[in-house]
Amino acid sequence: MLVKAHTGAVLGVDALPITIEVNAGGTVAAGSQFYFLVGLPDNAIKESQHRMTAAMKNMGYEFMRVKLIVNLAPADIRKEGASFDLPLALAILAATRQIQAPNLEDYLVIGELSLDGSLRPIKGALPMAVMAQRMKYKGIILPSSNAREAAIIHSLPVYGIANLQDAIDILEGKSELQPVKISIENEFTTDANLYDLDFDDVKGQENIKRALELAAAGGHNVILIGPPGAGKTMLAKRLPTILPPLSLDEALETTKIHSVAGHLQVGSSIVTTRPFRSPHHTISDVALVGGGSHPSPGEISLAHHGVLFLDELPEFKRSVLEVLRQPMEERKVTISRAKVSVDYPASFMLIASMNPCPCGYYNHPDKDCVCGPGVVKRYLNRISGPLLDRIDLHVEVTPVSVKELSDYTANSENSMTIRKRVMHARAIQESRFTNYSNVYCNAQMTSKMISEYCALSDKGVNLLRHAMERLQLSARAHDRILKVARTAADLEGAMIIE
Repeated sequence: MLVKAHTGAVLGVDALPITIEVNAGGTVAAGSQFYFLVGLPDNAIKESQHRMTAAMKNMGYEFMRVKLIVNLAPADIRKEGASFDLPLALAILAATRQIQAPNLEDYLVIGELSLDGSLRPIKGALPMAVMAQRMKYKGIILPSSNAREAAIIHSLPVYGIANLQDAIDILEGKSELQPVKISIENEFTTDANLYDLDFDDVKGQENIKRALELAAAGGHNVILIGPPGAGKTMLAKRLPTILPPLSLDEALETTKIHSVAGHLQVGSSIVTTRPFRSPHHTISDVALVGGGSHPSPGEISLAHHGVLFLDELPEFKRSVLEVLRQPMEERKVTISRAKVSVDYPASFMLIASMNPCPCGYYNHPDKDCVCGPGVVKRYLNRISGPLLDRIDLHVEVTPVSVKELSDYTANSENSMTIRKRVMHARAIQESRFTNYSNVYCNAQMTSKMISEYCALSDKGVNLLRHAMERLQLSARAHDRILKVARTAADLEGAMIIE
């Protein structure tokens, strides 16, 4: 008997439809092989036979010893992961007539089996649900721990189940299980402003706060340079609290990436706050940009629509930093292998911090630098000019005085107050770029858009020309200065850059 079941495989941040074909029939001689699995399965799928055997037995069924030929179509795409366990088991039970499942082909089925027949969480539930909706399946059957994630797709019935028997009951029409439903509006209202940090924790540093407000308002990259203990890391960690809340489209795209990478918490539904990724300086090239023998998203993609914080920038390997250059411009990264090429979105804000020298006290107002001749230059040369040229704001962070630290009566602006100004500036930009796709903030403007929207007053033209000549700035720096100036004007509500 031939039975088909439908499931999916993740490629990049999207899912591909996979059809499982099971043909059962024919006697098998004692001691000979009876189970044949084809269609480029990886080891996790090949080992599924043992999980299915135990799960079926513990649920009161049998992995029957008849000739079973299982094909994972299309056969030229490599299949990975343990999420094929549940559809394989259901198709085999139907093919061996142990269950009656005439509507098995109407559902998309995914899930990893435990030996007792219960289901474990899987990666990529949201991309699978998006694909199931697009292909107009009757519903999706998956582990209950992934149900809220898939239920974001409202028009698709999502059945979260606990074990193999629950899936069988749904297919045989014996289950009274209702589809899982969630309210995205409630999720956003409850969690969109859940931050443990706030800018009112920071004493002094008003000029740095202004720089970060500019960066947040225009989506600009920023580097903080200053001695140890001046507050660079403290300020950087509070940057997400003044960024505008995620829109629904941004949240869905971010959730897809975190779902594919397996970073969503069990039972969670949608990412409601902007990501903040802070990798250690020992990170490898592949871990930062993504890839590997089986491509997966890297830190820059996990920071999509959020913030990537590189603390102690010169301590990162030079090769790691150089791979950032192209994604910072293109806002995506392409991972190419011999048989596959995938695109991961990488539209992130980069905030970096560094000391001015190895000891940290070069140009310090009170402490002397103990670095030898040439040491400071070699330290700064760890970061290439082309990378620094792609960072819009270079900000010097000075130590906070004891007087400011001990003044507990001083009122500092909180994150919500700053965020309102940032959101107002972003609203101006959103209106400005209505007719452009994939452009949402000033940092994403092209050269043509800069010439159209960054009109300067006469004084502004003279000042910029003088700065370009005196500081010998590049053409890229010229454009980035105009982008930052446009953001400053938006914060002031000005049409012309003064």
